[in-house]
Amino acid sequence: MKNTRIIMMAAALMLTATVAFGHEGGKGRGDRGGRGGHRGGFMSQRLAEKLNLTDAQKAQIQEISKGFREQNRATFEGSRDLRQEARAARKANDTAKLEALKPQLEAQRTQMQQLREAHQQQILAVLTAEQRAQLETMKSERKQRRGNR
Repeated sequence: MKNTRIIMMAAALMLTATVAFGHEGGKGRGDRGGRGGHRGGFMSQRLAEKLNLTDAQKAQIQEISKGFREQNRATFEGSRDLRQEARAARKANDTAKLEALKPQLEAQRTQMQQLREAHQQQILAVLTAEQRAQLETMKSERKQRRGNR
């Protein structure tokens, strides 16, 4: 009888704790689209809200991002494959292979940076001058906060 009572109390306590702490109302990583909230490209939902984008602007940006992903899918896959190859060589401690892959990795890094910059320019073209200025202010504030770490 005493053991049953203890088990029932423990179960009730665990259920209460699960209900109390289990749901944080949208504060977890899962609610931000994975990968730290950057899923979906340059323009996150939170950023869109801060910039007060219209529905038309959001739709345009979404189409630009979708086209960007489709157009560059082969490049992204090749990049992933090359990084995996370099990771395997690093894990196997194959310095000769790593040295051989180094120029390809650097060229790929440059190409990806150029693609991202072009994508950002397309998105910036959708924003008004006021929104672009606000975005630049937000970027500089973020950079300053990151520099303080």
